[in-house]
Amino acid sequence: MSTTAVHSASLPVEEPTTPPPMTTPPRKASVRLQERRGSNLSLLLDVSSLGVEPVCSVSTPKEVWLQLLHTSSRPLTHTLLQHAATNTHTLNDEYQKIPPNFVSAEELDVPGHMMKDRYKTILPNPESRVILRSLDEEAGPDRYINANYIRGYKGTPHAYIATQGPMVHTVGDFWDMVWQERSSVIVMVTRLKENNEKCEVYWPQLRRMKVRDEERRQEDEEGETRQFGRFLLRVRDSQEKDCFTITDMEIQLCSERRPIRHYWFTSWPDHHIPQCTAPLLRLVEEVESYRKSLLLPAPQPTAGPTPGPGPIIVHCSAGIGRTGCFIASSICVEQLRETAQVDILEAVCQLRLDRGGMIQTTEQYQFLYSTLAQFSSQLQHQQEQNQQLSTQLQNLQLDNTQNLHIHS
Repeated sequence: MSTTAVHSASLPVEEPTTPPPMTTPPRKASVRLQERRGSNLSLLLDVSSLGVEPVCSVSTPKEVWLQLLHTSSRPLTHTLLQHAATNTHTLNDEYQKIPPNFVSAEELDVPGHMMKDRYKTILPNPESRVILRSLDEEAGPDRYINANYIRGYKGTPHAYIATQGPMVHTVGDFWDMVWQERSSVIVMVTRLKENNEKCEVYWPQLRRMKVRDEERRQEDEEGETRQFGRFLLRVRDSQEKDCFTITDMEIQLCSERRPIRHYWFTSWPDHHIPQCTAPLLRLVEEVESYRKSLLLPAPQPTAGPTPGPGPIIVHCSAGIGRTGCFIASSICVEQLRETAQVDILEAVCQLRLDRGGMIQTTEQYQFLYSTLAQFSSQLQHQQEQNQQLSTQLQNLQLDNTQNLHIHS
């Protein structure tokens, strides 16, 4: 299988930095994420090339941005996609004109939320944010987590949840969300540490040591078990794949147990993009294949209706850059497979309506195009092979029919 190499110059830091306190004089070298990528207001300039009708009935910049995100579109056939993926100048222009739709602290009316935000400028969009229900039997205040529901292919609601990497004091909230949403799949697209901490360890690490006595042997066979918040997590199996690790776990609360599959993609370098598209495509297809397997009917009928699998939870560190790339790749792969065309611009705009800043850099946007162009080539090659096989089978059936007529 051929892979498409993606080369880029030195890239900007992917993860945002916390801005200096208000008492600190402003410094040009220390800027917030919105300022590095361009403010929302600056993106109002020259948007006619996005192929949308002029906006006439809106009065505020926010309404203009939302109108653009709702209407921007660029459908591409296989051939047009191959050409578009090589035109980095056009892709850069296209990306810079997509409104980021970041959320300000004033828009997020949640007291004390800053204590649970990894980055103070990356906040969940209020309309789609995940709200943790009260744990008490009696009604109590809902709890905050920096996470958003993300629509999937064809606008399927709650197909994904995009969230930040858990911190020491939010690990319990993370597993509360997994349990509440009945999620069966977690995709982690970051290392634990890249120059600085990107994510807290929130699942049991499988021990790889010799077992010396019967007690330890029994414990090892049962899997590594640890308590996280209210939940007991037990590792059942772990397997290394090319560039990612799959860990099958069991989450338990009281007497109820549920399976969890954790995908950890470790080959996305800090402050860069992967050198080639193949590993990400393999991860996308692995996750999609497992998700479809969860939809199959159970081998034995159950007493009552069984709820379907919840959203696929995806996180990196901030929950917008690499997270956005994975979700956009998954959506667009499904669109290419079903319709033989893809609208990457529309998909990214849909992501940003659900969570601001998804797809964090121009380089990531170009990499997304390259990834989908590679999948498009593979898909066309596979379809050609299937067509040739179908033709050979038809010819064989025709030959058999003719032979029967001759001997009859």
